[in-house]
Amino acid sequence: MEIAVIGAGAMGSAIARRLVENGVRVVTCLEGRSPATVERARASGMEPVGLGAVVASRLILSIVPPAQAVVVAGQVAAGMRREGVRTTFMDCNAISPQTMAEVAAVFGSDCGAVLDGSIIGGPPKPGQKGPKLYVSGDAANDSGVLAHHGLQVRRIDGAIGAASALKMCYAGINKGVTGLGTAMLLAAIRSGSDAALKRELQESLPDLYAKLAHGIPDMYPKAYRWVAEMEEISDFLGEDDPAALIFRGMAGLYRKMAEDREGGGVLAAQLDRLNNDV
Repeated sequence: MEIAVIGAGAMGSAIARRLVENGVRVVTCLEGRSPATVERARASGMEPVGLGAVVASRLILSIVPPAQAVVVAGQVAAGMRREGVRTTFMDCNAISPQTMAEVAAVFGSDCGAVLDGSIIGGPPKPGQKGPKLYVSGDAANDSGVLAHHGLQVRRIDGAIGAASALKMCYAGINKGVTGLGTAMLLAAIRSGSDAALKRELQESLPDLYAKLAHGIPDMYPKAYRWVAEMEEISDFLGEDDPAALIFRGMAGLYRKMAEDREGGGVLAAQLDRLNNDV
């Protein structure tokens, strides 16, 4: 059994490790990747190969930042045509149904099957089931092989786009709440009302406060990836939906937090001090 995983970030490498632990040979293409990415891939059991070997795999999973989804699809489709092979490609990225349609169009009808996938949950960890991989457009159950090798797969009735829509809606709620909390806590810090706001949240909305206390620090290293995801959610909602502007704003917020991290983490330190103050 051989499966290709394109993308050796935290999620891609952890999913690869889970597959390897369950008897799958996982290959990937590491050309042009950083030394840290190469080391993470090797540590997870991924085998670096050329694109020709990647496209010869039974199933290809794309797990990359949203902004790279269409580019990666184009590279894989070109590799398939060059090698004269047909296989199954599953886009597992946080993209809108509109972008997923672009991905599918890249492959046309001469490169095999294209599946719409979305990942909900964190990277797999030892002793835990790991995230759920939702799949739509899979009439032939090509994704079933993943369920047999350690991953949680949930098929959604519907064509390509259904799984991506689910991801947009879930991420809009989950990461939207984190962004909203970040924005208002920073506003409270600027205005001097932060201690009072923290106390009120703890008293009247303890579950929400607990989510923010965990979710905001967890967001810092991921903020740069969430920018494009918020833009995808905005596109998913469409120009006629006023809520689309909310997620354009969320993209700007996460861009600010990403820049803050690169610049030394001043805002992050302020949020952490508030979180840690008794």
